Amino acid sequence: MERARPAVSSPPLLVRNALSLIVRALTRRLAWRAPSTPVQAPSHDAPRPRGDRNMNPRGIGFLELLAEDYRTHEHKLLEPGFWAIAVHRFGNLRMDVRPKLLRAPLSRAYLLLSTAVNWTWGIDLPYTVRLGRRVRIWHHGGIVLGARSIGDDVHIRQNTTFGVRSRQALESIPIIGDRVDIAAGACVVGAVTVGDDCVIGPNSVVLRDVPPGSTVMGAPARLATFGAGDAPGAGATTRTDDRGRGSVGPPG
Repeated sequence: MERARPAVSSPPLLVRNALSLIVRALTRRLAWRAPSTPVQAPSHDAPRPRGDRNMNPRGIGFLELLAEDYRTHEHKLLEPGFWAIAVHRFGNLRMDVRPKLLRAPLSRAYLLLSTAVNWTWGIDLPYTVRLGRRVRIWHHGGIVLGARSIGDDVHIRQNTTFGVRSRQALESIPIIGDRVDIAAGACVVGAVTVGDDCVIGPNSVVLRDVPPGSTVMGAPARLATFGAGDAPGAGATTRTDDRGRGSVGPPG
């Protein structure tokens, strides 16, 4: 005589309800746009971000934001920089799910994804960094981006470090403005503000504020000025006077 098969028990009602709430919350947030209200400018005087809220750019939905990041990375789906930024965006999106108990599965997923990006491609971009729009991470490897904020249209290359200057000042991390171009091997450390439209030269070590529109080079980084017809990297050499101010002229 054939034995009756035991009935398969369904998941507890509490678990099903919790999963349903998470799915509904995420579905709403994927298309929801945060109001385009003014956002307080980052400041070194403010406490370091704790990561207790969604800091994705306002005025654009999550899916639209990912599509914009995809276009910024030249429609290359396998670009490591795109995935590092996508995981960062997700890490912030999950903070809209309340309470913390419902958010826990998403937090575990974020931890797994961010660790995978770090171990696979060497890109460490904590979700506590306020990241602007159209940020491009070129190449990968040795990238640690522990800043207070990174502005819009910033370009970052391999072996770049943003972070603390010493173990005695763990709250002091940089602020990167809009449209900053950062070359390979650059280090920006401490309570430094890099102004809008700056260029940070290769292997430069930035220890002081950089005025908007400046180009800095060297270790420690110094301001560089270019003569008519000169361009960075076009056979020019950097010279410095006794005050550490830089100028660029022909080799020789």
